[in-house]
Amino acid sequence: MIRLKQLSLYQGSKQLLDKTSLTLYPDQKIGIVGKNGCGKSSLFQMVRGELSPESGELEIPSKWRVASAKQETPASELSAVDYVLSGHQEYHQLTEALKHAEADSDGHAIANIHAKLEAINGWSLPSQAAKLLTGLSFTEEQMATKVKQLSGGWRMRLNLAQALIQPAELLLLDEPTNHLDLEAVLWLQGFLRQYEGMLMTISHDRDFLDSFTSHILHFENQSIFQYTGNYSSFEKQKHEREVLQQAQFEKQQKEIEHLEKFITRFKAKASKATQAQGRVKALEKMD
Repeated sequence: MIRLKQLSLYQGSKQLLDKTSLTLYPDQKIGIVGKNGCGKSSLFQMVRGELSPESGELEIPSKWRVASAKQETPASELSAVDYVLSGHQEYHQLTEALKHAEADSDGHAIANIHAKLEAINGWSLPSQAAKLLTGLSFTEEQMATKVKQLSGGWRMRLNLAQALIQPAELLLLDEPTNHLDLEAVLWLQGFLRQYEGMLMTISHDRDFLDSFTSHILHFENQSIFQYTGNYSSFEKQKHEREVLQQAQFEKQQKEIEHLEKFITRFKAKASKATQAQGRVKALEKMD
């Protein structure tokens, strides 16, 4: 599980989170929403170890592998499908080692590498990469095209496919539907519904989030509120919460008005001074 313990975070002089506590569980598919600049991407940076909180703790199991899509794509000579496969680090290392072992005619090393590839289902990974790219609307011709020859939008799809093929306990996706056509979005929704592991997705697309999320994290007022259910359920729960808060606020305002009237009326009277002072302290304690 992931735990935030009294975590405070700043971006320059702007406070994003103030002593926030939260617990997330491995089977959750989480949509992350909130206004721009509220700290959604900063949360991802903390999870990836790229950013540290000013105070408090972020606890993530040390053995967890975290996958996320890169924001930039190099002008690589690799084909699209080979670029996706390079995102699977263990597979990439083993296939590179296999090339050297075959060049050296090292039979023992070749057998050892074959066994390791078998253990990670390495022989099926090229077809898995092709399926991912097909789902993201790549043609066979595009799959064989060098990365450097593809436009920016198609390169971003490659980064997404590279994240999806990585074995991980936690998958982070930041606006994954950008650059996708409708057919690819629908395919991605189906893929994420079947994803095994924890999933955290930042998105402004409510229909997309509705299709697979089990929980919503809402960044608001320098805190994070967790809701069970998809985005539509979150909106309903949030509205109910705001109605309750408004009712509590109105009740509090009436109480404040009553206390202020009492203080104004009796603060100068010796017989009521102690009671008036007590009401002043009660006002000071109100949030």
